[in-house]
Amino acid sequence: MQASFSALEYTAKKKQTRRDIFLNQITQITPWVWLTQVIAPHYANTGGRGCPPVGLE
Repeated sequence: MQASFSALEYTAKKKQTRRDIFLNQITQITPWVWLTQVIAPHYANTGGRGCPPVGLE
């Protein structure tokens, strides 16, 4: 996939925004493996009508 100009500019910036800091903190403190294991049995399956569900992770 080719990166857009805005994506390249965003990755090349030097200062971290409050959003970046917040997302990094949430990623570090959230037990993602445990959380996905808890959600997986109740997550929508691919059978049936309508749009296919987005991947759990």
